[in-house]
Parts: sequence; structure tokens; C-alpha cells
Amino acid sequence: MTMKRLTIILTMAAASLPMAAARASTPARAASGAKLQIRHTTLGNILVNGRGFTVYAFTRDSRNHDSCVNIGGCTGIWPLVRTDGAPGLGPGVRRALVGTIKLPDGTRQVTYAGHPLYTYIGDSGPGDTSYVGLSQFGGRWPALNPAGHLVK
Repeated sequence: MTMKRLTIILTMAAASLPMAAARASTPARAASGAKLQIRHTTLGNILVNGRGFTVYAFTRDSRNHDSCVNIGGCTGIWPLVRTDGAPGLGPGVRRALVGTIKLPDGTRQVTYAGHPLYTYIGDSGPGDTSYVGLSQFGGRWPALNPAGHLVK
């Protein structure tokens, strides 16, 4: 990654923090609509949310354990995929790989093949894969394929 791209990412992230904080405080009822689907991209078929945005894993997480919530600023840039009930699933999403974990504040985060799921505030739109594999907060942020494997 070039220094220019890193500077742009950090500047964009800092400018978006107030927006991310507002999203994080959205009432829980908005989270009940969590949906996972599969989208074909330049990286192949990957998991996306209900709006078509790439869903990420964090390499510092362990199976069914979110590490990002314990790192200052992490969830402001990498918002959790939250749900109040069972997530909706599009064609090709394997129900057996979908789960949730309960975080200390009571939030339920969606998991896939044991990977806690996130989105990224810097994605420009549905299907954007520009940030897959980004190194941030001491780990990498790969996408996931329908089998639950990391896409780097």
C-alpha cells in the first residue's frame, strides 16, 4: 500500500468517525434487518450485506470472538454486522455457517464460519473490494467466500 493511499484512508476514516458513531447509535430495531447474500466480484463470489456491501473478517479475531470491540476506534471504522434475530439469507449463503455471538454490551454480532463480521466505512458502494486485505488495527481485513474461507 502506498503512503498516499494510506493517508487517504486515514483521512477518510477520521472524517467519517462522527457518521460512524451516529450509525453505531442507531436503534436496535434497524439491526433486525441483517441480511447476508453472495455477490460476484473481481475477487470471485464473496459475502455481502443486504445492501450489497462487502462483509469482512478480522484476522485478529478468534473463532466466535470479536477482538475489534476491544481496540479503540476499531468499530467506528469497521462497523459490526449486527442483528436482533436470525439474519436473512440470500441464495448461496450456507445456513449452517451462519451464527451470532453476544458482545459484552448485549449486541448480537453475525458470524460466518465462526468469523465475526464487519463492514467498512470507506467502501464506495455495493461490490467494492478495494479494501479487501487492508492491514489496520494490527490485523488484516479479508472478505469471505460462500464456503467461509478468507479471500485476500
